[in-house]
Amino acid sequence: MIGVALPTGTVDVSIVLDAPADPWTALALAHGAGAGMDHPFLQGVAEALAAEGVAVLRFMFPYREAGRRMPGPAAHAVATWAAVMTDLETRVPGVPRFAAGKSYGGRMASMAAAEGVIAPAGLIYLGYPLHAPGKPEAPRAAHLPRISAPQLFLEGTNDPFIQPIAQFEAAVATCQDAGVLWTPGGGHSFEVKGAARAPEAVGAEIAGSLVPWLRAHV
Repeated sequence: MIGVALPTGTVDVSIVLDAPADPWTALALAHGAGAGMDHPFLQGVAEALAAEGVAVLRFMFPYREAGRRMPGPAAHAVATWAAVMTDLETRVPGVPRFAAGKSYGGRMASMAAAEGVIAPAGLIYLGYPLHAPGKPEAPRAAHLPRISAPQLFLEGTNDPFIQPIAQFEAAVATCQDAGVLWTPGGGHSFEVKGAARAPEAVGAEIAGSLVPWLRAHV
């Protein structure tokens, strides 16, 4: 558990660290809005990255720790990211530290970075939720150009959160340093129609695609 300082007081949130004996980098990995840190997809990502020498710290946001399914205020998530990145530095010292998250968790990391609350070596978004499905008129991208750290977007071409794709690509183009890795036919959780795969296997595959980018930015 680690403590997160909120306006209402300090709360404790759960963490789990998957760490090799001699990591060459470390990554904090946040869950999406509707699932916790123990989701099989995130477990697959964490275990596969740890096998490649990356220490991975998964954690809960306060609303999930309290048993709620709906996210709390964005400020609470930003404060959680600040606490997590500080904790990661203590647990895995002497290596570059990255921030990553599935959907909501990644977006909250981007907000924390844009506000200067965290300063990771890079940010990784596993299905960035540019807008709610069917609501492209309300994009969540105005803060992205303020982020100086490299950003990597992993996206499925059929993800309803980034349609139309041209709008998403325009948002990425506003970033200072950003790239996209596409999963052809992938949905918001990188599922591909007609290709049934366990979530943990999908996560492990996604992790494999991250390693070259991480090595290039260490």
